[in-house]
Amino acid sequence: MEALVVVILAVVAIALATAIAPKVRIAGPLILVVVGIVVGLMPFVEVPEIDPEWILVGVLPPLLYSAAVAIPAIEFRRDFGAIAGLSFVLVLISAGALGMLFHWLIPGVDIFLGVALGAILSPTDAVATSIVKRLGLSGRVVTMLEGESLLNDATALVLMRTMVASAAFAVSSGTAGDAGVEATDAAFGFLPAFAWGVFIALVVGGIVGWLNLRLRAMIHNAAANTAIGFVVPFVAYLPTEHLGGSGLVAAVVAGIVTGQGAARRFSPEQRRSDELTWRTVELVLEGAVFLIMGLELKQIVTDNFAKHNGLGTGLGIAALAFVVIMVTRAAYVSLLVWLQSRRATRKQQSKARLESFNDRLDQIADGTVALPRGGPGGGARGGAREGRRGGPGAPMDEERMQRRVSSMRRRVTTALQDIDYYQSEPLGWKHGTVIVWAGMRGVVTLAAAQTLPRDTPSRELLVLIAFAVAAGSLAIQGFTLPWLVKALKFPIAAGDGALQREIGRLDDELRVAAASALHDPELTRRDGRPFSAELMAQRARFAQPPREELSSIDPAELLELRLASITAMRAALEQLTHGGAYSTAALRHALAELDADQLSVELRLRDD
Repeated sequence: MEALVVVILAVVAIALATAIAPKVRIAGPLILVVVGIVVGLMPFVEVPEIDPEWILVGVLPPLLYSAAVAIPAIEFRRDFGAIAGLSFVLVLISAGALGMLFHWLIPGVDIFLGVALGAILSPTDAVATSIVKRLGLSGRVVTMLEGESLLNDATALVLMRTMVASAAFAVSSGTAGDAGVEATDAAFGFLPAFAWGVFIALVVGGIVGWLNLRLRAMIHNAAANTAIGFVVPFVAYLPTEHLGGSGLVAAVVAGIVTGQGAARRFSPEQRRSDELTWRTVELVLEGAVFLIMGLELKQIVTDNFAKHNGLGTGLGIAALAFVVIMVTRAAYVSLLVWLQSRRATRKQQSKARLESFNDRLDQIADGTVALPRGGPGGGARGGAREGRRGGPGAPMDEERMQRRVSSMRRRVTTALQDIDYYQSEPLGWKHGTVIVWAGMRGVVTLAAAQTLPRDTPSRELLVLIAFAVAAGSLAIQGFTLPWLVKALKFPIAAGDGALQREIGRLDDELRVAAASALHDPELTRRDGRPFSAELMAQRARFAQPPREELSSIDPAELLELRLASITAMRAALEQLTHGGAYSTAALRHALAELDADQLSVELRLRDD
């Protein structure tokens, strides 16, 4: 009974902190930490010891999965190189630098544990992404921060677990204390373990995500569907861990696969249910981690006073670690922005050549220009290939030619749209400054610190350092990031206006697709019955929701026609999703509108 009361109070505290945070302009996690500290200091409150395995298995997989489901696919693909660098290379550099610092400053902490703590402090938090979104900055900056906060969690946690295991092995094998041997083992032991862990995670996570889409597409009850969705991150995590891989990476991969296939496989009701469910799960789990950290702080402080003569040692090391993190991040992001600028320049120079090639493909498709012998591959080699397939000098048949030209046009169009994206949202030193300062530490740092084994040397000091860096980062950077953006004088209003114009263009294109579908002479109702002749004569009027009731036409038939137009718009939206002509934000806005419209129409049909 007491445990139930604690859970109820915790959920209420998380909800209230989330609701109050925007009004008092204090990050919700910080409010929850303060609440946890206040409750933990009460003399009649006894904080139970929480097994780190609960955090590792019960909290982190669903947290990472829920973030992966919502990742913007198009922008993620376009900036994958930069995101991968921030998520992998920067984590390794930061963890290595911090590991040497901790090994040098903390007695009894070998290079393995030092790098493990460095890995704990390396991942950024999604809190920064929410702040940057509210400030109206470039969508490209938001995507990079969002992708980094998702992928670097998995990198850091795999590195941490590998280093903890290496530390235990060093102690058992008698190599602990030999810095040269430890550093060599750390360098050469991590990469094979990481490669194997990621490979298994990619395979299992991809399979679980694929099966999740197929299975849930067959279950039309939204409640039962959501119940199955709850177990997906754990289904990905457990077998991957059993096979020696990273269950956390598998949960991320399953989330990405599910998120990208949900628009095509799930019903509007299922998507809406999933969105609200995972937002709630993420809110409760993140809040619980910060509450637990606040509750445990009393014991951590007590242990540090007993074993390390107070908090000065831990706070001092945390301050140095924060400086190392920011300096390392600033140096890496400066290099990244420079490389991205050079890449954008090279792509811009190739734009004219791609446009010319695209025009020629259009002429070939229209028959204005003859296809070179052997097809678009052209030349003697192309003719020889086709000759081998269809006889000496056999020309490419029309259908195969059109398929190849169509495929090439799609690739060229995608490349041109990518260039337009880089040109419309270039990365400059101002964007780099925001990316550096938005690299806050948060829930994953706190959760990972609590997964350190209880027998870890100087565990209480390591947890205190992690807590101080995370809390200090959220407080210092979170409070000053809006001021920094204002000082840099970004053109904030332009981004919102551009998105609204993009949504308008997409809406017009979907309306055209709906009008075209309504003119199909084979158009029928969902049960196969034809529409009435009177309605078919006026069908062009109903590409949009009818604004007036026509007494001579069955209302149910009007609703059926509206569903047909929604189906056509949804098919057109699916095609546009793969093209790259529109941003993920615009595509999701259109999908949400279609889902809401369809749910409304289906509800009225059920009532009728």
